[in-house]
Amino acid sequence: MERVSSGIKGLDDLICGGFPKNDIILLSGTCGTGKTVFSLEFICNNTDKEPGIYISFGEELDKIRENAKSIGIDIQKLENSGKIRLLKYDPYKIEDIFEVIENNIREMKAKRIVIDSLSSFGLYIKDISEIRRMVLHISHMLRKNNCTSILISETSSEQNRLSRFEVEEFATDGVIQLKNFIISGEVKKGLIIWKIRASNHSNKVHPYKITQKGFEIYGKGMVVK
Repeated sequence: MERVSSGIKGLDDLICGGFPKNDIILLSGTCGTGKTVFSLEFICNNTDKEPGIYISFGEELDKIRENAKSIGIDIQKLENSGKIRLLKYDPYKIEDIFEVIENNIREMKAKRIVIDSLSSFGLYIKDISEIRRMVLHISHMLRKNNCTSILISETSSEQNRLSRFEVEEFATDGVIQLKNFIISGEVKKGLIIWKIRASNHSNKVHPYKITQKGFEIYGKGMVVK
């Protein structure tokens, strides 16, 4: 099976060398766990071979550029060179968005896609069955275009769920969860790999930090008390 680097320091060693090429990965977590930083490194650290598109349904693009700059990524330079494209859309126009995203993928021959985030659908679509249909639709579109993709899902700290709508994990090939734990009165960050297709991945909770150098995962498992 062909694999591609995740672009995240320390992650490839935990998932048999990288993400299976063209797979869709669900990245879930509560606020403040680093989902945007994770996704920016995924899409920006392999642009020589795999140009990418970051689609935001909520965050302003200038804010995303600032986040990239804070970890040493000059995303504006990548945009100017045509290796990265940032797009922002309102999710209430979701049916039109699918066609626009697909046109952009084909135009720049994009190989990596980030959707930030699926949770935004719930702001405009109240019918849960319709939201689930949209999630399946977007997954089908990404598979059809042979993209390795990350779909972000924001979850509540009060609910023990892998995703907002409880369908995302079934529409994707892999699931990675970012969590905050309180250990000895201190907040610690931990990454859990729930599934990666055809991979004997780590089953531990792995501590990580977000620094000026970016997202760093440590191999030793975390003891959660």
